[in-house]
Amino acid sequence: MSRSRTVRILAPILFGLAVLALWQGLVVALHILPFVLPGPIAIGTQFGLRAPFVLTSALVTAGNALAGLLIGTVLAAVFAALTASVRVLDELSAPLVTAASVIPIVSLAPALYTMFGADVQTARVLIAALAAFIPVYFNTLRGLRTVQPIHRDLMRSYAASRWQATRAVTVPGALPYFFTGVRVASSLAVISSLIAEDFGGPINGLGTSITSAVSSSNYPLAWAFVLGAIITGLVFYCVTVGLETAATWHRASA
Repeated sequence: MSRSRTVRILAPILFGLAVLALWQGLVVALHILPFVLPGPIAIGTQFGLRAPFVLTSALVTAGNALAGLLIGTVLAAVFAALTASVRVLDELSAPLVTAASVIPIVSLAPALYTMFGADVQTARVLIAALAAFIPVYFNTLRGLRTVQPIHRDLMRSYAASRWQATRAVTVPGALPYFFTGVRVASSLAVISSLIAEDFGGPINGLGTSITSAVSSSNYPLAWAFVLGAIITGLVFYCVTVGLETAATWHRASA
């Protein structure tokens, strides 16, 4: 392993450990009460003791976020492709997509629970899908429209059909934009699913677990669930980065 790569890996780890040590030191030195901010040791202890419960809650939230991410990504990619092909559709849909991008989750969640019922996960999945749709749509649409004129002229000189030009030039050029949108959407899907749990629905998931721990004044446990949410978001992000890297490597090798 090269020295530069070792530094890139170790630097954030050492910085994170330093931040945790400073955090713990300030909590002890300033006698900060747990309901204000518990220390990393207390949080880690609760996380270790309640790891199965945290994992169960994280799987519920992750399942909703994953379903929403897949639905939102597929719909966004298809709609972006249609919009890039039909200019009229872009003009008609632009106000609707813009309005959807500013819908506050806190007001949407109760309405969806009323529509689909508070005993199913449908509302949480739909909220995660809406959150994922927006960044994937805008990034994919931008990528589909970012075609170098020289590449377009080259395909015309080869008498390539529209489908051949799309497959050879437009889609490969749009993939980096698409994966950028997916990376953003992966985090938003987890956050949206987590927030939606605070406004009703089945009593499971990380959001409801955090609320329950706070209501019982077990603040270190609440932060342990927050840690579970952070880990869940990191897993989603790392998986999307891995998929992007694999797609880039496959395209380069092809």
